[in-house]
Amino acid sequence: MTKKILEPFVSIYKGPLGAGVDEVGRGPLAGDVVAAAVILDPAKPIAGLADSKKLSEKRREALFSEIQDKALAFCIARASVAEIDKINILQASLLAMTRAVEGLPTQPEHVWVDGNKIPKWRYAAEAIVKGDSRVQAISAASILAKVTRDRELVALHEQYPDYGFADHKGYPTAVHLAALEKHGITPHHRQSFGPVKKKIEQLDLF
Repeated sequence: MTKKILEPFVSIYKGPLGAGVDEVGRGPLAGDVVAAAVILDPAKPIAGLADSKKLSEKRREALFSEIQDKALAFCIARASVAEIDKINILQASLLAMTRAVEGLPTQPEHVWVDGNKIPKWRYAAEAIVKGDSRVQAISAASILAKVTRDRELVALHEQYPDYGFADHKGYPTAVHLAALEKHGITPHHRQSFGPVKKKIEQLDLF
């Protein structure tokens, strides 16, 4: 199965230290954007790697531990809410991915990046649309990033129970938008995002 997933890219890159990188959290109204980079160990295959969004929470949690146990190297990084508001969510996502790859204890010779944009960095890399479903190293990175961010939003729920962060993870659901309208914003909301910005303007906080 691994051979089939990687076949389209073998002619481009054949080195042993390829890293996959992915980010989670572009769409939410609250919380950091989290990225992860992973170099898998061919001698320690991990069954069931897939796009993190297509896995159950229980399966993601199990794979989260297995990836950390078996990977040659991994790093989880982020860009903060303040950075998102300062440089925009796309640039913040690229920044988080750069930090994840640069933070790997073993540096890769090549990087597979999920999506269609590559950060401005020193690494040989290729962008792969839907890479989290096509390249196992990216799948592993997507799982590490999503589990990490989901756990953080569950913890945020304990601090702000009126917003429902544990359920919607910061995404602009009807419940979240209603909570914004009723309770206002928290320090963890992205002030540059439309619904949050609108609420700030309503409160005349600009």
